[in-house]
Amino acid sequence: MKNRITDLRAERGWTQAELAQRVGVSRQTINAIETGKFDPSLPLAFRLAKLFDLRIEALFLDE
Repeated sequence: MKNRITDLRAERGWTQAELAQRVGVSRQTINAIETGKFDPSLPLAFRLAKLFDLRIEALFLDE
């Protein structure tokens, strides 16, 4: 599943580790989500969307 996390994170000047800490996961999890190797759980997707003040549909794009 494609997503906008890399761009949104970069706009805020956050590292993967900083984003991971904000949503309570490892940096490796953020990396895997950003590279499309892992789709987040629904609760994690909601935490990410809330953090970026977006709807889940605006954060994750259906391929």
